[in-house]
Amino acid sequence: MTKDQTGRVIGAAFGLVFIQANAVALPTAVAAPLRLLSLAAFLWVAVLGRRGGQAGQASPAAPGGSGTRFGRRYWYVVAVEVAGLAAGLFVIARVLHAPEATVGWIAFVVGVHFFGLAVAWRRPALHVLGASIAACGAAGLVLAAFDAPVVAIRTVAGVLPGVLLLASVLRPGRTTPAAATSEVRSGTPA
Repeated sequence: MTKDQTGRVIGAAFGLVFIQANAVALPTAVAAPLRLLSLAAFLWVAVLGRRGGQAGQASPAAPGGSGTRFGRRYWYVVAVEVAGLAAGLFVIARVLHAPEATVGWIAFVVGVHFFGLAVAWRRPALHVLGASIAACGAAGLVLAAFDAPVVAIRTVAGVLPGVLLLASVLRPGRTTPAAATSEVRSGTPA
């Protein structure tokens, strides 16, 4: 698989995890179909990713081939994300004793990490995804601070970011940094 295909499968996997982990707070009549749809969406991306889905679209493969190397800048972003998650979860659990805020913090950090990926991969569209997920996380933290019902927190900070992640990888879009850059410069699709 190419770097782009691998990235889509990773995004779909995290979207699936967000939904599966947080849909438990919803009524069964809503949670069951949502969980099935998220699983179907993940499988769709995973199967298309392995078959080369999105036919005809170029992919930013690693230099010299179609490998899945993400590069040093990607790993720096991931390292900062993991450190941020660990520090925040420690504070939430040990200092604030507010376990209901956990999902909000996770969504916030995951959203913010997309800003780093947008720069590292030269994909300005990731700023929109990052801002959307970070806003969901921030809203979840605010809801937790005001002792909102768990279902509200998990829906806003867990289910919604999962839907955003799955939608972002299911939606056909620009797969090359050059195409995204030219679209931003000209204001029209490349």
